[in-house]
Amino acid sequence: MTQPSSTASTCATRWKMWLFKVLSVICFTAVCAAQDPEDAVTSSFVDTTIPIETTIPYEPPVPTVQRLSSWLDVFPSEKVEFGCNVNGSSDWTITWYRGAEQLQDTDPNVSASGSKLTITATTTTTGRYSCKGRHKTKLDVTTENSAPVQLTVYANPPKPTLTRSSKFNMMFPGESVTFTCKVDASSGWSYLWYHNNTEIQTSDAFRVDINHSKSGQYHCKAKRGKSPFFTEVSEATTLQVSDPPKPFLKLLSPWMEVFENETVEFSCEVESDDWTITWYANENKVQDDLHVETMDSSLNITSVTQAYQGLYSCKAELESRKVRSEFSNTAYLRVYGNTPKPTARKGPTLNPMYVGETVNFTCKVTVSSGWEYKWYRNGVQTTTGETISIPLSLSNQGKYWCMAYRGDTTQTEFSDEIQQDVLDPPKPSLKLLSPWMEVFENETVEFSCEVESDDWTITWYANKKEVQFEVDLNVETMDSSLNITSVTQAYQGLYSCKAELESRKVRSEFSNTVHLRVYGNTPKPTASKGPTLNPMYVGETVNFTCKVTVSSGWEYQWYRNGVQTTTGETISIPLSLSNQGKYWCMAYRGDTTQTEFSDEIQQDVLEIPVPTLKRITPWLDVFPTESVKLSCGMNDSSDWIYKWSKDGNEVQADKSPSFDLKGATLSISSASAAHTGHYTCKGQLGQRSVSSRFSSTLNLTVYDKKPTVLLQQDPEYNVMFPGESVSFSCHIDVSTGWEYLFYQNRKPLNASGNKYPISSVDITHLGSYTCEAKRGSGQNYFTIVSQAIVLEVEGNKPKPSMTQQPDVDKVYTGESVSFECTVEASSGWVYQWFKDGTPLPIKNRTFSINDANLSNSGNYICMATRDKTAYNTQHSERRSLRVSEIPVPSLKPITQWQDVFPTEGVKLSCGMDGSSDWKYTWFRDGQLVKQDKVLYFGSDAATLSISSASASQRGQYSCSAQLKSRSVSSNSSSETTLEVYDTKPRVTLMQNPKHNVMHTGDAVTFSCHVNVSSGWEYWWLKDGRSFTSKYNHTISSVVTTNTSYQCQVRRGTNTAFRSDLSQAVGLEVKERPTANIILLTGWSEVFSTDSLVLQCEMPKSQDIWNYTWFKERRPINLISEKHTVTPQNNPEQSLYTCQGIRSGRPTYSKFSESFTTKNLLLKRRVLLSISGLIFFGIIAVLLGCIVLRVFRKPDDGDEKPEETELFLTMAQLKERDDAPCPMVQYITDAELNSSPKEGEENGTACSETPLPITSHEDQAVTIESSGTTESNGGLVSFKQ
Repeated sequence: MTQPSSTASTCATRWKMWLFKVLSVICFTAVCAAQDPEDAVTSSFVDTTIPIETTIPYEPPVPTVQRLSSWLDVFPSEKVEFGCNVNGSSDWTITWYRGAEQLQDTDPNVSASGSKLTITATTTTTGRYSCKGRHKTKLDVTTENSAPVQLTVYANPPKPTLTRSSKFNMMFPGESVTFTCKVDASSGWSYLWYHNNTEIQTSDAFRVDINHSKSGQYHCKAKRGKSPFFTEVSEATTLQVSDPPKPFLKLLSPWMEVFENETVEFSCEVESDDWTITWYANENKVQDDLHVETMDSSLNITSVTQAYQGLYSCKAELESRKVRSEFSNTAYLRVYGNTPKPTARKGPTLNPMYVGETVNFTCKVTVSSGWEYKWYRNGVQTTTGETISIPLSLSNQGKYWCMAYRGDTTQTEFSDEIQQDVLDPPKPSLKLLSPWMEVFENETVEFSCEVESDDWTITWYANKKEVQFEVDLNVETMDSSLNITSVTQAYQGLYSCKAELESRKVRSEFSNTVHLRVYGNTPKPTASKGPTLNPMYVGETVNFTCKVTVSSGWEYQWYRNGVQTTTGETISIPLSLSNQGKYWCMAYRGDTTQTEFSDEIQQDVLEIPVPTLKRITPWLDVFPTESVKLSCGMNDSSDWIYKWSKDGNEVQADKSPSFDLKGATLSISSASAAHTGHYTCKGQLGQRSVSSRFSSTLNLTVYDKKPTVLLQQDPEYNVMFPGESVSFSCHIDVSTGWEYLFYQNRKPLNASGNKYPISSVDITHLGSYTCEAKRGSGQNYFTIVSQAIVLEVEGNKPKPSMTQQPDVDKVYTGESVSFECTVEASSGWVYQWFKDGTPLPIKNRTFSINDANLSNSGNYICMATRDKTAYNTQHSERRSLRVSEIPVPSLKPITQWQDVFPTEGVKLSCGMDGSSDWKYTWFRDGQLVKQDKVLYFGSDAATLSISSASASQRGQYSCSAQLKSRSVSSNSSSETTLEVYDTKPRVTLMQNPKHNVMHTGDAVTFSCHVNVSSGWEYWWLKDGRSFTSKYNHTISSVVTTNTSYQCQVRRGTNTAFRSDLSQAVGLEVKERPTANIILLTGWSEVFSTDSLVLQCEMPKSQDIWNYTWFKERRPINLISEKHTVTPQNNPEQSLYTCQGIRSGRPTYSKFSESFTTKNLLLKRRVLLSISGLIFFGIIAVLLGCIVLRVFRKPDDGDEKPEETELFLTMAQLKERDDAPCPMVQYITDAELNSSPKEGEENGTACSETPLPITSHEDQAVTIESSGTTESNGGLVSFKQ
């Protein structure tokens, strides 16, 4: 027999004979071929050419045709001008050609003058024009023909095309349409627009903001050139304008006054189906929610609450055109939070009453309508109806109350109880409980009617007529009192009462009477003032008195200029400027009665006036011995007495000075230096002890030296030119009556009066001029020499300089431009202006164009003429002015969305293409936008930013531009609409599936829904901790932790806008039940059967389950609680699991733990092999022993040689460590793992661990116990 160790060694050697060989061949071939370039050989040589003088023949220049007109494609009758330039010289005679033909003077459409050719366009003048020059002195010298210029003449005038931006037949106010006029032929056109044949403006296109005045026909035509050429008139387009239709609001539900949980439905009707309806509550847009449904033109509130109360209206909108109608008629929906309490009344109100009388009970709910009523007596329902009539009997007495209801959902609480009882009366006594018998409307009056017994019912009478307090809300009765809460004149009269025993139809006599007088109007108080003077002056005291002569008990309130000041019948006021104004008063008594205002009393308070100081003498600078008079006076009164002061000291009357009777005039008969000083005066009202402040001062000067003489020149030119005229005049600034003497270079001149004229200036008049003055004779003779005036005379004619403001090359239409013409070192000029050689009607030094347009472009010059001598200068240098149209700025949104929410940020930009010279102004709905805390502008207002938007900022935004350096403003840009919602967006968190309880392993998806705008990012919160996700957040497998989810949306970058958090959605998760597999086949059946029976169960579950089986995680087409495993259906000895399923939730369980049948065959083989070996071994031993005893006879003397033991005993095997398993040569790993084959059921296996010996009871125990495990080759449970 082959030893097992040898077999194992051979197997191990066989498995270890695998060899691996690795060959790698790396060949690198590098071929480097380099070839140096050949060296370049260069050489140089010297040119030694000897210059030779030559004669160059004269080559005449080639002329060029210059276009002097703006266009080369023209229409009949337009003028075209060409110029022929021969090297800038005028020494040439020009000949013109059309094509190859020379132009003739006989052609009426062509005229030539010098180098200029003028053509009146016709269809025959189309052609290529060139020119040729012949020298005027060298007649044999001619130039070549110039390069030709093509002139095209169209056959007919063009007709412009008119287009409009909107094609709608009917337009609505607030819309806009842009008309565009275009001539496709040629260029340089300006356009004229006509509305109903009236010219309105000039531009290529213009925008019409629609209103009713803009309806009608529009057409246009074009023109160009200085002598304008006009096109034909375009086709007309008609603009029809109509107001948007006004929608009509209807209430479809029965009531306008409703209670919570009732249903309300509105409809909004318009003329056409093209309109979209928008609903409003209290002028705020209605948002859909769980209780609000909008469908087409209806609004349905399915379960109303007080939040829905308000004024409802609707609007219609054409969304495609942004046209909105006005608000519809309104309907006020009133929602009561609580159902009303009905009012139960009894008529008559007598209590007690007797059998046989009839009593009427009325139940009333004053809130809303449509009520029905139920009546109860002593808690038992009796009948229905608003009013019930009961013939009284003993069975009818008790407490009565009622309840109101309407529809299926609304009913009120119970009314107050009404008790029915009876009593007896004596004669009543009437008393007045309120303070006054004379009352005014709206005051309260209270009477009491006293009787000895409470059994009587009081009936009240006014003017012998019974008071009907049941229908009069202003009359209240309580037991024996009558209370008129708000009296009117209708309540005036004689009041009395009666006591009535209703059970007997017995009434008492009338009580004593009380006459109540009611005034229809509250009296008007009389306000008076003392003293009656007006105006009064600051510091005086005035007393005001207020009085009402009707009735009594009055208190008084005073007002000044509408402001309440103080109380009291008489008030005393020390006057100041703050006390002036209109005073009136009002009287009041009690809490409800006040009079009208008294007549106003005007109290003017003036500062004490300051007197006016005037001079009577013409001059205040005098000479000694002259006389002076001054006057002092008030403008408003002649009651003043005056006092005088000089340099702060009172002036006393003497011979000089002296005063008139009231001191109003001060006279100085002979002035001296002592009278020099500052004079003032003040006034005094003697009767009122009022003194004024001092007047302003007059300074009286008495000279002690001669006055100064002034020499003047007319005209006052610094420089004169030959032929001009000039005159000198001599003046003295103080006093009059002077005679004058003139001098030239200190030589006397022959002159009369105070003037010296020169009619024609020449060089001899150069020099210094002076004058002297004298007056009187003898001691009054004064000689004074004036200042010198130097007269300069120039010989050359001046040339003015011209400047422009603003000093720019280009200005814009509508802008102001001014030119200034200046002649240096001289004055007195009148200026003449010229544009393109044509004189302008301007005579000023400056020439201004206040509203520049394109026609103002051109070349400007000026010249000057002396205003008094008509002397002309040369012309100034030429200045060119170019006028352009003002561009329109472009408005663009920077923020991605134009519908925003409160507190969200918005940014818009406004700009001119490629220019930073502008600043910008913003408009919202046509109104100027100003910067505030949340709205601010960027640099030059080129951007508008709203840091926190609100509803007040919604509207149509536009912008205009203004030049930074000049006052130039553009037209407004196109508009962009900013919509600001009234509230933040409502975020709704939805769960799918909508199960209240989930189980572990379930998938759930949350959706964060916002129904307005776009650009949202989603932010999720799980138990208050945030994380980001998309619109949906999916949990593929929930765990047992209970969690709460919320979401919000946000958008924006720098300062993100966030919505409010959605409602919280809680997720309750329970553990999913787990299936369990048990083995129904016992150990005792292992040797007798080839199959195993497995059962799937749901522990601790009372529900009905179905089961699905899986082999190696693949489903078996079997839905059963039990599953039988046989070698036929499980040759691979696989892993089995099961899962519970059912129609309820949870719909499935967790998989069971896996159950393996892999070792079943091995265990059976091992058990059978060991059993067979033991059995046959025992039989062999027994037979051997019998044979030895029978056939062998022992021989004691024989010694036999010791034989080698071929087999080891069991004891020896146990003592050896290298003893192999006896069956290892028969059982290998491959055989253990391979599936059993037919005929191999008796294969053997070996294990060094002895098989356990079990008792018969142990074999009866099934393997359901989960505690059985495999230990070193022992039996194991099939559960893994």
